[in-house]
Amino acid sequence: MSESFAPYSKYPNPENEFNYDWAVPEYPQPSPFEFNTETPARAIRDIRDYPSFNTSDRVNAKVAIPRNAQPSSLASSGRVSRACENCREQKAKCSGHRPACHRCLDASVPCLYGDRKREKMVKQLNDLTTRVETFDALIRDLYPKLDASSAQRVDQTLRELNARTPLSQVISRTPVSALFTNPSGHINQSVISSRADASPISIPSGVVDYTEEDFNRDEKVQATGFVGEHSEMAWLYRLKRDLDHNSKQIKETPGRPSISSVNYFQDDSEILVLDDIDLACRPPQQIANRLVDTYFHVVHPTFPIIGKAIFLNQYRSFYANPDVRPGKRWIIVLNLVFSIAARHSFLVDQPQPNCDDHQTYFARAWRLNGGSLLRDHPDLQQAQVEGLAAFYLLSVGQVNRSWRLIGIAIRSAVAMGLNIRSESESMTPFSKELRYRVWWALFMLDITLCKMTGRPPGTGDTFCSTPLPLPFAEEEFWDRRVMQLITDQRTRRAFLTSLIFDTMAASPKESMAPRPPEQQEPGKGKQEERPSQTGAENLTPNSSLYFLYAVDLAHLLREAINILYAPREMRQSWHEIEAAVSTLNNHADNWLSRLPAEFDFTTLDTTHQFLQHRASLAFQFYATKLIILQPCIRRPSQQSSEASSPGTVCDQMAALCVYTAGQMLELLPEEPDSTWLYGVAPWWCILHNIMQSTTILLTELFTHTHIGSTKAVDITKKINKATRWLKEMSAKDLSAQRAWLVCIDLLSQHGSRFGFGVDTEF
Repeated sequence: MSESFAPYSKYPNPENEFNYDWAVPEYPQPSPFEFNTETPARAIRDIRDYPSFNTSDRVNAKVAIPRNAQPSSLASSGRVSRACENCREQKAKCSGHRPACHRCLDASVPCLYGDRKREKMVKQLNDLTTRVETFDALIRDLYPKLDASSAQRVDQTLRELNARTPLSQVISRTPVSALFTNPSGHINQSVISSRADASPISIPSGVVDYTEEDFNRDEKVQATGFVGEHSEMAWLYRLKRDLDHNSKQIKETPGRPSISSVNYFQDDSEILVLDDIDLACRPPQQIANRLVDTYFHVVHPTFPIIGKAIFLNQYRSFYANPDVRPGKRWIIVLNLVFSIAARHSFLVDQPQPNCDDHQTYFARAWRLNGGSLLRDHPDLQQAQVEGLAAFYLLSVGQVNRSWRLIGIAIRSAVAMGLNIRSESESMTPFSKELRYRVWWALFMLDITLCKMTGRPPGTGDTFCSTPLPLPFAEEEFWDRRVMQLITDQRTRRAFLTSLIFDTMAASPKESMAPRPPEQQEPGKGKQEERPSQTGAENLTPNSSLYFLYAVDLAHLLREAINILYAPREMRQSWHEIEAAVSTLNNHADNWLSRLPAEFDFTTLDTTHQFLQHRASLAFQFYATKLIILQPCIRRPSQQSSEASSPGTVCDQMAALCVYTAGQMLELLPEEPDSTWLYGVAPWWCILHNIMQSTTILLTELFTHTHIGSTKAVDITKKINKATRWLKEMSAKDLSAQRAWLVCIDLLSQHGSRFGFGVDTEF
């Protein structure tokens, strides 16, 4: 800190600021010792600077040692090596004495040399830094507890302070945690330094640890329930609320709409369970064969909840021997398979003649299940029943009920230890592998519902050691090479690592997939290399390999949700959020780079045998990227322009988010085609995917795009395409009809200023 000293007369008392243990003697005595050769007759200024020989008035007097003897150069040249700050400013000759020169003693002002001045500045700066950090922590702690007006006042004050003098230019930020490191293990300093002008107080975008909703207020709100920050419904609700708030017409409307006002799913409608239904009825075998084939073609590759080979053998035996009475839970599983397949047939407009509808099959299964949820202890079939029922509810738009039921299925699976690797000697390796797949199928369904509802995942890697699924069909499990992978965990781990090593090793917290303890023992790395390389090279792509990569990508999505959207992460600074977004986005790109050519959805081949698998991975990939990048597109609307100047990482990630939303819609044919939609795309969550990308584009159009610009025209075309698809889907899906109405309502109120033409005819 630079101090400017006024003339000496203005500082009569040096004790106002400094208190040194020296004093000017009132009666200086002459001394034969004088070090300043230029002033031989000068009186001694400080009696303690020289030895005293008069000891008559003291007992045991000690000889005082001169504190600062002048260097020999002073006697010869009369110049001192360093003048004090006062003499330098006055351009006067300094005696060079310490702790105070003669001029400062005469003027009774503090005498400071350069080193002491720097020490004072450092101390004051450290004190200032401590105070700022204390206030920073205090604001972070109090901010979530403030009401809306107080929070706005804090935001405004911080923006004004940052506009004057950004404190980040004075005080260095705390280094980003090692959690957000690049694949090489080093912190991405380029990401951190690019935000040097960011606000020192950063409230994470959209992440809060409280709710303003009363979810018990009425039946409609109860049916929707809590919707978390990584759901597109939360993004859409926030956009609609902000636009309505800026509209004078809406401002006059009392009350505040609930998030259920933008819920386009069917949770508020009842599930019809008929009482007078024949529980023993079964469809003709020809119809049953079509339904079973449909199920294993459109559902089983992504959600292998039941073992295909075992189920088909039991199914053939059931129809070949009408007198055979299988267990009740197997009959429930069969009816749930029929209900899911019948639902899909209804959507593609291919109903089976003389066949019950999907609601009848589900009602029969539900009635047969009865009170088993509470009365009976779970077994493997019960977990399968709960998982299949959760998928059916998802397919008919009952997302809230589906999420609750998949939670029960996860608990049933954990109760049977499916989340733990099995070493049981009484269980065949074939059975172990099938149980592993049941666990990962429930995991996939849980993650799908997690991103749709914005709720926390029901599974975690901390208490999971279940090996990742092997990329082989069930018919190959008895092959000698495959059996070695099933029985030898080290060989299995090495083989899977060779397939998805980059994604697993480079993931946040290095927990992309469970790692059995024995795989972490030292000295085993070289033993694992040979089988991993030869096995991976000879692998033929199949549906099981697709499932492995889908599970691996779902792990990344779960990590992104935990890092970016968990309420406990709200205390992160924007530097940390930005670094996490950049790192997670790189991990997603690494996953794509490791994808086999047969599943590479970036190519334009529309006749490939794995077209359905490609489309499913593509929508899952872009949905994961949007959840990772979404905090950046909301950041500019929350912070001042100074906090996010053009060219920063935040701007780049926001632009990438908008581009990714457009890429997802590019997966759809230009003209709506229901056959492609329900035959190729992941039909169980395609509405969620379309609304997710459309909400991002609407946010960009209404908040960050200039009217009439080329960018606005391009975004408008994409939104028009999305609404055409929603309108086409509305003919068969009530959830799609609601979603179309929500978008049309938003566009009709606010799209006119962008020249957006809205087709409101249905």
